[in-house]
Amino acid sequence: MIDTIRGWLDPKMLASLGYFALVAIVFAETGLLVGFFLPGDSLLVTAGLLAATQPELGLNIVMLNVLLIPTAIIGDATGYAIGRRMGKTLFQREDSRFFKKKHLLRTQAFYEKHGGKTIVMARFVPIVRTFAPVVAGIANMPYRSFAIYNISGGIGWVTSMTCIGYFLGLSFPALTDHIELLALVIIFVSLIPVGIEYLNHRRAGQSASQATVEAAAGIGTEVK
Repeated sequence: MIDTIRGWLDPKMLASLGYFALVAIVFAETGLLVGFFLPGDSLLVTAGLLAATQPELGLNIVMLNVLLIPTAIIGDATGYAIGRRMGKTLFQREDSRFFKKKHLLRTQAFYEKHGGKTIVMARFVPIVRTFAPVVAGIANMPYRSFAIYNISGGIGWVTSMTCIGYFLGLSFPALTDHIELLALVIIFVSLIPVGIEYLNHRRAGQSASQATVEAAAGIGTEVK
C-alpha cells in the first residue's frame, strides 16, 4: 500500500504532470463515478506541501487554489447531472471494477441522515464525496440549494487541504521525505467519519433486530 501511495504522490511525477494531473484527478474523484479510489485529500495536501518546500517543481499555492476550486465545483456539478439524468437506474447497475453499488447505498443513507449538508461534509470523506452529488441528483435536490452547498464545500475542501500541506511544509520541511507516511495519516483521519457511520449503522441494525425479537417474544407470551 505504501508503495502505491508513494507512486501517486511522488514529487517527480507531480512535477512532470503538473497542474494537469491535479485537475484531472480532482475532477475524476468528484465528478466521475470511477474516481472513488483516487487519493484526493492526500494529493491536495501533498501539492500544498511541495508548493512550500520545493517551489522549483513549479507548484504555486495560489495557482493550486485558483485551478482546483473550480475543478472541484464543476466535478460535483457533473456528478449531480449524472444523478439527475440516470436516476434510479444506477441502483440497478451491476458491480464492476470501477463501480460498487454498496458505495452508492451507503452514500444514500448518509444523505438521508444529513440532508443537503452532505454535499459539504462529504468533501472530507473518501468515497462518499464521489457519490454524494450523484445521490443529490437522484433525490432531485433543488439545484440552487445544491449549488450553494457545492460552492462552499468546494472552496472549503480545496483551500483547507492545500493550506494544511503548505503550512506544514513551511513549519516542517523534512516532511517532504516522508510523504507516504503523511498520506497514510491523512487517509486514516479522513476515514474516521466512515468508521463512525458504519458503527452507528450496525448498532441501529442490531437495535432493530433486538426490537423484533422482543416483539416476537411478547407475541408468544400473549399467545400462551
